[in-house]
Amino acid sequence: MKRPRGRPVARHLTVTLLLLMVAPLASGDRVAIGDLGWLAGCWVHDGRDPGSVELWLAPTGGLILGVSRIVREGRAISHEFLRVEETGEGSLRLTALPDSQPATSFLLTALEPDQVVFENPEHDFPQRISYRLAGPDRLVGRAEGNDGGQLLGIDFPMTRYDCLAVTSSPDGPG
Repeated sequence: MKRPRGRPVARHLTVTLLLLMVAPLASGDRVAIGDLGWLAGCWVHDGRDPGSVELWLAPTGGLILGVSRIVREGRAISHEFLRVEETGEGSLRLTALPDSQPATSFLLTALEPDQVVFENPEHDFPQRISYRLAGPDRLVGRAEGNDGGQLLGIDFPMTRYDCLAVTSSPDGPG
């Protein structure tokens, strides 16, 4: 996930209590892509212009594919391709490819029935990406980490939407 351009960024001095409550994976824990089935679907970015969506395919073949698009004033201002895949070590890896930037991978560090956390401490920003199912039709993506000496956290709240409506409307949902 990339920080939105031209928008004020929420600044947090502490990591959210919710993320602190997520149990880290114990050494030797094995996970499968099917553990993230709750992520699949079409999600509209709350508070954004129509057409701002994030779409995730159902987990199949050791892989989940996603795509995100942010629209402002009728124009796409950013997009991102996302891939979550099983690793050979029995874990998961999220790879993000925002706009025309290089791909960056994040390794799974915590998994609960309704939340997943991926981290890459070597990345500039973010170092942590998480998704939390906040209700049957609510998803919150979060990007956080140190950016130039400041701890930042950006939430991306989303609402589940009918995929057919998302893909068939020229302006997207909303």
